[in-house]
Amino acid sequence: MDLLIKKIKSYVQLSSNDEIIIRTLFHKKELKKGEYLLEEGNICRHVIFIETGLVRYYINQDGEEKTTYFNKENEFVCDNMSFLTQTPSNLNIRAIEDSTIWMISHTDIQQFYKEVTTGERFGRLAIEQVFVSAANQIISLYTDLPEVRYNKFVSNYSDVAQRIPQYYIASYVGIKPQSLSRIRKRISRNH
Repeated sequence: MDLLIKKIKSYVQLSSNDEIIIRTLFHKKELKKGEYLLEEGNICRHVIFIETGLVRYYINQDGEEKTTYFNKENEFVCDNMSFLTQTPSNLNIRAIEDSTIWMISHTDIQQFYKEVTTGERFGRLAIEQVFVSAANQIISLYTDLPEVRYNKFVSNYSDVAQRIPQYYIASYVGIKPQSLSRIRKRISRNH
């Protein structure tokens, strides 16, 4: 819980009363590797903070899993589109490794916004960050060559890249695992 409080404080100031409220609204859960945080077709009912662990977002397209994003320790996890509209998700979010998470429900986040002094400001700043990240990712998908996307992946996920299976990385970059191997060899030769 202390890591979660620290993360929220990186966005906004919190009083000791705000911290008490937050501690009552978030609930801890342990996930096993392979366990779903969200399955396609279900409504995203929680915003999740990862204390320890790693998760992968993916869609099923033409019988193939396409990785769209990763979240790691000290990050929030949510299908914002499904959560905000309370409609079924097109995404799957699944633990890549055993994880400890803190969850807040859709109802409780409304209470967070009302009762925590800077709650609404926190929500706005967090969503702005998600929007910018999603926009950059979409632009990269359409404008960057696979090698550039791989380099961005390494830059953004350098601290966890060794913990992510290569076929998930290839899927995220938008190429086959064999192509990823060639890109990695080319990069290592150039360094």
